Amino acid sequence: MKTCRQLALEWGLSERTVNDLCKKGKINGAIKVGRMWQIPDEAEKPVDGRVSSGKYVKKAASAEMKSLPIGISDYIRAQSEYYYVDKTLLIKEFLDQKPLVSLFTRPRRFGKTLNMDMLRVFFEISEEDTSRYFTDKAIWKCGEEYRSHQGKYPVVFLTFKDVKFNTWEATIDKIKGLLQEEYGRHQELVNSDKLSKYEKEYFAKILAGTANEVELTSGLEKLSKMLAAHYGKAPIIIIDEYDTPIQEGYSKDFYEEIIGFMRNFFSGAFKDNKYLSYGFLTGIFRIAQESIFSGLNNLTANSVMDEEYDSFFGFTGEEVTEMLSYYGVSEKETELRDWYDGYLFGSKDIYNPWSVINYISKGCIPQAYWVNTGKNEILEDVLKVADDDITERLYSLLQGEGVIARIDQNVVYRSLAEDPANIYSLLLVAGYLKTPKKELQADGSYLCEVAIPNREIAAVYKREILSHLLQIGVVTRTTANKIAESLYAKEHKKLQKAIAEYMDKSISFYDTGAEGFYHGLVLGLIALMDNQYKIKSNRESGDGRYDISMIPREVGYPGIIMELKWKKALRADELSGLADEALAQTDDMRYDTEMKEDGVNSILKFGIAFSGKKVSVKTK
Repeated sequence: MKTCRQLALEWGLSERTVNDLCKKGKINGAIKVGRMWQIPDEAEKPVDGRVSSGKYVKKAASAEMKSLPIGISDYIRAQSEYYYVDKTLLIKEFLDQKPLVSLFTRPRRFGKTLNMDMLRVFFEISEEDTSRYFTDKAIWKCGEEYRSHQGKYPVVFLTFKDVKFNTWEATIDKIKGLLQEEYGRHQELVNSDKLSKYEKEYFAKILAGTANEVELTSGLEKLSKMLAAHYGKAPIIIIDEYDTPIQEGYSKDFYEEIIGFMRNFFSGAFKDNKYLSYGFLTGIFRIAQESIFSGLNNLTANSVMDEEYDSFFGFTGEEVTEMLSYYGVSEKETELRDWYDGYLFGSKDIYNPWSVINYISKGCIPQAYWVNTGKNEILEDVLKVADDDITERLYSLLQGEGVIARIDQNVVYRSLAEDPANIYSLLLVAGYLKTPKKELQADGSYLCEVAIPNREIAAVYKREILSHLLQIGVVTRTTANKIAESLYAKEHKKLQKAIAEYMDKSISFYDTGAEGFYHGLVLGLIALMDNQYKIKSNRESGDGRYDISMIPREVGYPGIIMELKWKKALRADELSGLADEALAQTDDMRYDTEMKEDGVNSILKFGIAFSGKKVSVKTK
């Protein structure tokens, strides 16, 4: 019988790929003994590198072109079987700076896991000559100074990207399993004469899955010590998506448990650990406030605000241009840029890599690919705590405007409850905002202009806002459809009726005053009316300031002006009179002046009056 490592060497695959083939039943006769796979000596390599029968033949774009690596985070496989955007100069930049522990924070699906696996393959000691995976890459052209590090370090690699469970018990069980697998990758330690008896006993506990929670907190520290003893070289520790279980803990009510565990787990690995050559961590959030990295003065954090490493996560414009040319769709560059470009990492303009490769592979059809890969809890939390000022700013963002906000890179989810203004920091680091302008402050925060990066992110804002309004009962799906249909068909009377229905249903929630209703109305209309209108509020026009002005973006749509009034305890006739007063004000104050100057001649005017749960709408 043979091991995954032995077969990997024979077949020219990574050990992880062979292990995956065993899990999927694609190697005949492979059986699992404990945590290890035992494979018959006569086992045959799958004919296409992945399956055992030969009945399945991987499809490619053409005989000459490689497929795009959708969801591929295995570096060896990505660079050999798929179109690979060379990010190996990340290794050079790291070796030039040599920080002891590096934390990279970037939005999800921006290439963090693939880059960390690239680092693992480059640095890790292996029986296989892994230099062949880099000889045609940019790093190899940088000279012997950098090549000399290839394959010279033991490596510990853990990814927490799939640690997403509802309970602490399930979470710690998953972490225990990940440690088992990683210890299993280092079976050479079992018979090492450099390890003491108690170290081997601890190793055996982890492999058997019998270590308790306290013992697990020492998992990284002890493994690094054992590897250093065995190889005579301190290892590199790589932790990918370290904050995923922390985010789950926040939303699933086991926050204190996961924070307490991670604090001890990472402290042993990175704080004053003399058995560490280098450490790498990736995540979305920095989470310094939680003291996970308490006292870790050797940590160098790199975020979307920093210029170091700015081109290594996501695709640059040059890389996208080359990719489009390779696949013969260069004429799609403008559309692709509108949908998926616009991120600013440091000073570098960056495309969303997940969306780019999905766009090209699916026939260049623009869709919200990235935002459909996971939940958007951040926007949900933002809407729950949004006050009037935040609501107004969200409206401005949806209209393509920038807003000024203070950005603190150390914020975490629970800081929303302490200060709702932290929403902009959370939205930025999670990939929902960009910073066209920024100015570093004395306290380490930034004063920034923030904006929505591209059409894909604008789509998720609108969808989440509409979902929020539907959830709280402000507007029904039927009402939403009526408004959208009436705009599409340009049926003005139907639009008037739909808006009146929307008002009527809104009052059941916003019945405490005009201000709260006003913001709900604006956000609702933006979400429902997509990009047909540019919506302004409280702006000067004619002889006064209108409440809401909806300026059509396309010829053929009518302009819309709304004047809102609100008083308590009005009778029906009084409410009707108040609506007439509001409508008359749109003419008396010449609110249509701005639109007419812009060439909009067809203008609908609404006078809308509220009292408690009652509404009256007048139009002309």
